[in-house]
Amino acid sequence: MYVAIAVIATLIISVPVTAAVAISYRKKVVESQIGNAEDKAREIIDEALKTAETKKRESLLEVKEESIRTKNELDKEIKERRAEAQRYERRVQQKEENIDKKAEAIEKKEANLASREESLAKLREEVTKLNEQRLQELERISGLTSEQAKDYLLKIVEDEVKHETAVMIKEMEGRAKEEAEKKAKEYVITAIQKCAADHVSETTISVVQLPNDEMKGRIIGREGRNIRTLETMTGVDLIIDDTPEAVILSGFDPIRREVARIALEKLIVDGRIHPARIEEMVEKAQKEVEVMIKEEGEAATLEVGVHGIHPELIKLLGKMKFRTSYGQNALKHSIEVAQLSGLLAAEMGLDVRMAKRAGLLHDIGKAVDHEMEGSHIQLGVELCKKYKESAMVINAVEAHHGDVEPRSLIACLVQAADTISAARPGARRETLETYTSRLKQLEDITNNFKGVDKSFAIQAGREIRVMVVPEQITDADMVLLARDISKQIEAELEYPGQIKVNVIRESRVIDYAK
Repeated sequence: MYVAIAVIATLIISVPVTAAVAISYRKKVVESQIGNAEDKAREIIDEALKTAETKKRESLLEVKEESIRTKNELDKEIKERRAEAQRYERRVQQKEENIDKKAEAIEKKEANLASREESLAKLREEVTKLNEQRLQELERISGLTSEQAKDYLLKIVEDEVKHETAVMIKEMEGRAKEEAEKKAKEYVITAIQKCAADHVSETTISVVQLPNDEMKGRIIGREGRNIRTLETMTGVDLIIDDTPEAVILSGFDPIRREVARIALEKLIVDGRIHPARIEEMVEKAQKEVEVMIKEEGEAATLEVGVHGIHPELIKLLGKMKFRTSYGQNALKHSIEVAQLSGLLAAEMGLDVRMAKRAGLLHDIGKAVDHEMEGSHIQLGVELCKKYKESAMVINAVEAHHGDVEPRSLIACLVQAADTISAARPGARRETLETYTSRLKQLEDITNNFKGVDKSFAIQAGREIRVMVVPEQITDADMVLLARDISKQIEAELEYPGQIKVNVIRESRVIDYAK
């Protein structure tokens, strides 16, 4: 027990002693570390001061160098500007000297001019006196006053100018016509060669073949009731005569005639011919013809290559298959005009599609001109406006017969293509009355001009030969007369193609040997 107490006492005594020794040891370590840190801090501060001093000296050196360099550059720039100012001063001095010299020269020239003006004034006075003397002498020699002489000279000059003007007009027109005709012929010939169309002469009758002559009696029916029903339903006359195995359908409306032909052929094939069956077949034929009209219009647009046309206009195009003008099929004519317009537009570098569209629709009014009042041009313009065609197409339709001025080259091309298509040999037939009337009008127009002796229309009205009185019409007057006659023919006559005006002046000398 005593031992335990001794151990505990020893521990109690040793713990504070150990703690005191540890604390004193730690204090010595901390003090040594603080001393080392202060030494390092002093070293760092010394090095920082040395570095700052070094950088300060370097900065001062750089600033001094920069100021020296800037000062040198400024000195150099000042020297250059002084040199440039000196050069400008020398130039100004030289210019002033030149100006002074020029001023002296101008003063000398002015003095010379003044002296020359004085001499010129004297010369003018002398010339005026000499002119007066010359005029007096001329009046004395010629026996004419100055006014009379002026009138005489003016007349001579006027005649010379008139002659020269006529010659110049003739030469210029000749050159222009040669060039224009050459180009126009090239374009037209190329277009015609590329567009070959067939022309058929349309008639007002259709012939339906019969299997035998007994069928004629069945078509007529008891007391003629079948033929009367067919004629009433179709509006076409049936001619049943001695022609073997054939019935003739006569009518001016090709659509009705086509309906009658289809209906009659169906009745012949069916064999049952009576009024009720006739009505049924006529209705079927009418529907077939309507479908055929639509298909023909679509086929025309596909053949030409024009798309986007209103369906109603396509139907009207199909109706033109059954319309003729001077014996020429209207739809074939429109297709040909469209093709020719496109070819001419391609030669001239214009819009081919627009030219074809205008050419195809130019006669669209003919599809309804027998149903509505107005010319085919007015009706065509109204239809194109109604179905939203472009202004260029409307103008081409309106101007293709010269009723209004064409506002585009495409309208002019449609005019030319229409004339080419109508003027092809065999394309159209003209009545004898119209032909003779045009020839008479042509001769009457030329005979009304002063100095015309006789005129003769030749080559089917394509040329007019004008014989003038040589005492009244000079060679120079012939050019102007031919021009005036051409203008009046263009204004008063309607004709296809062109008319050549040939003015002839003949001088004859007659003597007799005795």
